[in-house]
Amino acid sequence: MPQLKISNLRTGEPISTRVTIADNPWTRMKGLLGKRGLATDEGLIIRPCSSVHTYFMRFSLDVVFIDREWRVLKVVRDLQPFRFSGARGSRVVLELAAGALANADLLKGDRLLIEEVAAD
Repeated sequence: MPQLKISNLRTGEPISTRVTIADNPWTRMKGLLGKRGLATDEGLIIRPCSSVHTYFMRFSLDVVFIDREWRVLKVVRDLQPFRFSGARGSRVVLELAAGALANADLLKGDRLLIEEVAAD
C-alpha cells in the first residue's frame, strides 16, 4: 500500500506524513478499532465518509471532514472515545491522533493536497 502525505495548500504545511486509506467496506468498518493509538505524523483517510464515531476506541482523535474537492468542511479537535461527529457534504474524513492539529493553521475552506511519497 502506498504511503501518502497530506498538506494544506494555503500554508504549504504538512498535516500528516504517514497516511493510509480505508476505502473498501472492510477497511472502512474496521477503521482504527483495535489500535492503541496513532503517532502524531500518522493518519487514516476514510472514503467515502461523512461521519465517524469513536465507540469502543481507546484514544481520542483529531478529525478533518473534507468535500470532494478536498476542501476542509469541519475540523474537530480531541474527539473523545464514545462520541460521534459528522459534516454535511463530507466525502472524505481524515483521522489523526488527538493533538496532531494543535499547532496546525488549518481552517474551514482550506484545500488539502494528497500525494504519494517514497517508502522509507
